[in-house]
Amino acid sequence: MRFELEKLRFNGLTGWHEEWFLAITIHEFIDINVMHLQFTKMQGLGNDFIVIDGISQQLDISAEQARRLANRKHGIGCDQILMVEKPQQTGVDFNYRILNADGGEVEQCGNGARCFAVFVRDRGLTDKTSIRVQTTGSLMTLNVEADNEVTVDMGVPEFEPANIPFTANEQRDAYKLEVNGSSLKIAALAIGNPHAVHIVDDVDAAPVEELGPLIESHARFPNRVNAGFMQILDKNQIKVRVYERGVGETLACGSGACAAMVAGRLWGLLDEKVDVILRGGPLTVTWQGQGKPVFMTGTATKVFDGEIDLDKL
Repeated sequence: MRFELEKLRFNGLTGWHEEWFLAITIHEFIDINVMHLQFTKMQGLGNDFIVIDGISQQLDISAEQARRLANRKHGIGCDQILMVEKPQQTGVDFNYRILNADGGEVEQCGNGARCFAVFVRDRGLTDKTSIRVQTTGSLMTLNVEADNEVTVDMGVPEFEPANIPFTANEQRDAYKLEVNGSSLKIAALAIGNPHAVHIVDDVDAAPVEELGPLIESHARFPNRVNAGFMQILDKNQIKVRVYERGVGETLACGSGACAAMVAGRLWGLLDEKVDVILRGGPLTVTWQGQGKPVFMTGTATKVFDGEIDLDKL
């Protein structure tokens, strides 16, 4: 509401007159910077995502806005936010960005990659069944199959400590990690993002909530790490739980499933094709060995479409 003096000219009984009046004007203020964000909620085995088309709409989500979007009580709620962007190099279909629930950007998300592939086809951004994407950590190929199953080429695992990154004098198949007064045997590797894998007798009883954050923030992993806990059922089947960097334990972690399978193969405990049972459901992981890429197959499901005003979060 605004108060102001206005001079009005009117025709009275004795002719035209000009008088000053106190005018009260009500203005509706429209914030042209309000950001209405269209999104799709998706999930892969219970690992849930906010997927955003950054090609059809302009956006620049800050770390604080990402944290608010991911908040399960005050925002939409998710484990990660996935951003679809125009490619930045030739031979690539899309740029694939991943923001964790804590607002930090990360290099890789395997379950998210499957959702990404289904999303870009559903939105009409591509009709390809083999989709090439660039993350901050790697190039990935996503192959869409029947019934929204997607096989993701996760790339060749990285074992060189400096490239994980992990502090060690030399590359080994297994390391001792001092955690909370105990020495844990782990495999340290990267599959687009860093992972530590530890074998347990019973994954359901494993102290994931206690050890997970201690491993995640261990000083030997300068960029933090995803902490995986693996139980081997037989040479073709394992159970896995993952405490994800910047998120906490999730129902499923695609890169964590791959890292666990690779660790089991390094230790001579698994065959080259393994069913990985996560709390949210199963994935199939294939790895032929050193120098070869890891392939992960699983489902991706759309939950709903929505729109939110970022400035009101």
